[in-house]
Amino acid sequence: MVSVLVVNDQSLQRLALRMLLTAEPGLTVVGEAADGDEAIRASAALRPDVVLMDTQLSGADGIETIRRIARPARPARRPPAPTGVATVTGLTSVTGLTGLTGEEAFASRVLVLTAADQEADAWAALRAGADGFLLNDADPAELTAAIRVVAAGDAVITPGLTRALIDAVRRQRTVRPLPRPSGLGALTERERDVLVAVASGWSNAEIAQWLSIAPTTVKTHVSNVLGKIGARARVQAVTFAYESGLLRPAA
Repeated sequence: MVSVLVVNDQSLQRLALRMLLTAEPGLTVVGEAADGDEAIRASAALRPDVVLMDTQLSGADGIETIRRIARPARPARRPPAPTGVATVTGLTSVTGLTGLTGEEAFASRVLVLTAADQEADAWAALRAGADGFLLNDADPAELTAAIRVVAAGDAVITPGLTRALIDAVRRQRTVRPLPRPSGLGALTERERDVLVAVASGWSNAEIAQWLSIAPTTVKTHVSNVLGKIGARARVQAVTFAYESGLLRPAA
């Protein structure tokens, strides 16, 4: 069973999403939150597999929320149940939760619902640790499928938004250095080639044809690259490739 925390500042939209997801076999909504602070507390208390966050929480506060949910400052651990909060089935309110911080929260995966013209916000959310992006006009089947994919540890992003993200970073004049060792030295020459291709928006089939190797071998290389650079998803490798200096934005 995939557990989901719904984060949306509109009560009617939260209700609609809760009704949609609870009616879907294999999915359960364990809680909901109206803002970033509630989302962080609920993620710590309820430890959902996926946090479904609407783009209305974008901007500095929303990006920090994603970071604190997806990348806790302390190693993930199971905190003791706070006073007055117990494991429950169905919807759990986060109102009144105290004593919990994002640093204590389990690292849930984050799926962001975004508008087609908000690739800048999507780019910032990706850097903060989001695992997927889906347009907010996606149909129910796309949404539920995306939640399952993200919960399984893979990344979800619409093709059009992928292209927009890559174009956005290429338009940047400068790239901020990574705050930690880049990890490029751990990559083999072939893995660097694969990373460049991934950051350029190529599919596994295209990379396989370019390098004259099997698609399954490409998949293995991509998995190894993600592990070595500390990325959880393929789309986050795009960020790494530019911020590490492997690729440079167009002047």
